[in-house]
Amino acid sequence: MVNHGSWESRGLGCRYKTFPRCQFFVCQLSHITVLHWPAFTMHATLKSFGLVSILSVAGTSAASGGYVVGPTLQTDILAAAALGKLTLHAAQNRDATTCTLENVAIRREWGSLSAANRQAYTNAVRCLMEHPSLLDPLEVPGAKTRFDDFVAVHINQTFSIHGTANFLSWHRYFTYAFEQALRSECNYNGYHPYWNWGKYAHNPLNSPVFDGSSTSMSGNGEYVPHNCTDGLPTGLNCIPPGSGGGCVTTGPFANMSVNLGPIAPTLAAPGVVPASSLFAYNPRCLRRDISSWVSSNWTTDFESYDLISNYTDILSFQNRMQGDFATGFYGVHTGGHFTIGGDPGGDLFASPGEPAFYLHHAQIDRVWWIWQNLHPETRTNAIGGTITLNNFPPSRNGTLDDLLDLGVAGPAAGVLEIRDVMSTIGIGGGPLCYIYV
Repeated sequence: MVNHGSWESRGLGCRYKTFPRCQFFVCQLSHITVLHWPAFTMHATLKSFGLVSILSVAGTSAASGGYVVGPTLQTDILAAAALGKLTLHAAQNRDATTCTLENVAIRREWGSLSAANRQAYTNAVRCLMEHPSLLDPLEVPGAKTRFDDFVAVHINQTFSIHGTANFLSWHRYFTYAFEQALRSECNYNGYHPYWNWGKYAHNPLNSPVFDGSSTSMSGNGEYVPHNCTDGLPTGLNCIPPGSGGGCVTTGPFANMSVNLGPIAPTLAAPGVVPASSLFAYNPRCLRRDISSWVSSNWTTDFESYDLISNYTDILSFQNRMQGDFATGFYGVHTGGHFTIGGDPGGDLFASPGEPAFYLHHAQIDRVWWIWQNLHPETRTNAIGGTITLNNFPPSRNGTLDDLLDLGVAGPAAGVLEIRDVMSTIGIGGGPLCYIYV
């Protein structure tokens, strides 16, 4: 094993043989037991980031309540390598960002949060459901709450943010905006958690995310007879009906009111019909039909590992992530949505009306973050695709100059260019400042 120098913690400063000015994330790494550059095989104890022997705990383990967590070793190794490379990239670009160890936000996996921190998050989401909408009620009559504002923005832009060059960057900014609303409007002190699909792919219903407890994102819907769910527009791989399909009655979002959509419902259950218009007021319960059939096929750790490792250009990476519908392949993006299913979770347009949407898209962002930071010099600003859904109708290629405008859902940073959100540590002057552990 090659020894490439040593790290020394010096408060806000640190010293490394090759990078004497590195005052960034690495400064507070308690110790790194293995660094193998350039392959970046990493066996690390990152105590300052709350990770203890990151690779040794990445295998199958029991969570609280006896739940057996699936192995995520393959992607955990990639995530550790990505963090290591990002650390050096940040040190080399220190003058290009104001994001530092002192102010970087750390996004953590839902199952790793304490009960109190999970409840703080769901309380903040419910708070947004109580605050009034900022949209004009004459234009968007279905938006009654601040939570609905995010749904309406997504509905309005659906055809220009899926199967497009901005799919990943738009949803990164959208999830960030939701996080900022939780913090600035609802006194949430944490940062946005993510749902690591691979940990729960073989038993999502009993996972810490969906077990229906007070520390979950609520459980499955009540059982109602229903047909298979056509999750793909091609009609392939219709999802077998699960044990739900009805209203969610357990956990923090029991009996919540869904106000917008569905625009294109997929749940084949009685009473699920499209809204009368794009922004119509259509109050109803939150429905779910949680599917281990979907998750065990398309959101396992292997699927994420394969995506990150074998799709090396941005266009093939984002296309694989979103699914190959012509062959019946859901991909991790569509697979995550239809692990939840239901209404509005199974609706391409109104899916942010499902509270777990944001945990899912934080994981989408994390997978992209890992992919980017395995080669940060060439992948941070990689962009591909056009500006229309699957290039229909045919349109120009997207560019880093294209705008991300979230309207009333936007944070204080306002309208940004895509280039402003390509780095989660603000290299180049963007407002983002977070990492994943």
